[in-house]
Amino acid sequence: MIAVLEPFSDSAQLNTFKSMLAMDHAVSNINGKIWLFWINDITCIRSEADEQQITCEINHIEAPMTYLKTFVYAKCKEYLRKPLWDRLLYLADTRDSIPWCTVGDFNVITDTAEKMGGCPYNMKKSLVFIGVIEACGLMDLGFNGPKFTWSNQRGIHFRIWKRLDRAMVNDRWLQDMPHTNITHLPSVGSDHYPLLMEVNARSEDHIKYFKFLNSLVNEQPSFA
Repeated sequence: MIAVLEPFSDSAQLNTFKSMLAMDHAVSNINGKIWLFWINDITCIRSEADEQQITCEINHIEAPMTYLKTFVYAKCKEYLRKPLWDRLLYLADTRDSIPWCTVGDFNVITDTAEKMGGCPYNMKKSLVFIGVIEACGLMDLGFNGPKFTWSNQRGIHFRIWKRLDRAMVNDRWLQDMPHTNITHLPSVGSDHYPLLMEVNARSEDHIKYFKFLNSLVNEQPSFA
């Protein structure tokens, strides 16, 4: 399964990219900022979507459970993210019996250590997000690889790095799929690093892959 955030392409091209990625199904959110692709081994039912998230009920042929995944592309301005936080709180309250993972670009950090360069970070900007994480009962899965997931790509003396992209899960997810790993992959053609999620429901299961791509290069991306 692949999620693409801010694809810099019209949603009319969704099926074209589905073929290029050798995927069987594709869907986007209402403003075309989040694209999802998946193969026939996965059953993905979109339960809701808005300008900042798509939430899906997902099954895999090798996994016995249904789990919930919310793919996020948050707005840049703090006040515009409030509808997203409200939606996450709603999902946490109504779907607490289902394994739930929310993953994507939240456009905010949770600690001063998640930023390097530029002006000192004001943690007041993060208090609402931290409160939402706690209220939702979510746990950050951590990561392997580079520490930051975004850069402003300016000259070395003006470069800013942040960890804007992350995956968080509820207690039920950790119970059913404790072996879940996130790796920050090298950035190609984007100011964000892609996230690779590897999920293992039980120690004897095979790993299933979910790849999160923040951006595709305009018309002719290269996929190995």
